[in-house]
Amino acid sequence: MRTLCSSTLIGEFFVIGFAALVAMKDPGLSTTAVWTVSGVAMLLCVLLCGMLNRPGGVALGWALQIALIASGLAVPTMYFMGAVFAALWWASVHFGRKVDEAKARFAAQAAEAGPSGSVSG
Repeated sequence: MRTLCSSTLIGEFFVIGFAALVAMKDPGLSTTAVWTVSGVAMLLCVLLCGMLNRPGGVALGWALQIALIASGLAVPTMYFMGAVFAALWWASVHFGRKVDEAKARFAAQAAEAGPSGSVSG
């Protein structure tokens, strides 16, 4: 799960940066505010990559997805991009857990079978 979710978060990192560049063109938004909010969101994306296996990591990822959709208030295209990344986040969590479960089953089966090719006595 960690690999899929981290890939999604790194993609979001870049999308948030590009959205900030678009938001800077809005005369109603200050450059400082745009880069402060975007910078915090981008930093959160990177930090979440390391927190995915900890309790609450996935929930924080969901909060980030909601914030990304809400950023459509400043950059309307982000409604669509936020929804796309929320779907990617769901898929990463859902299928990542399935892959983790399959790996655990495979490891358990391999442990029960013992070392392959061992020669007894």
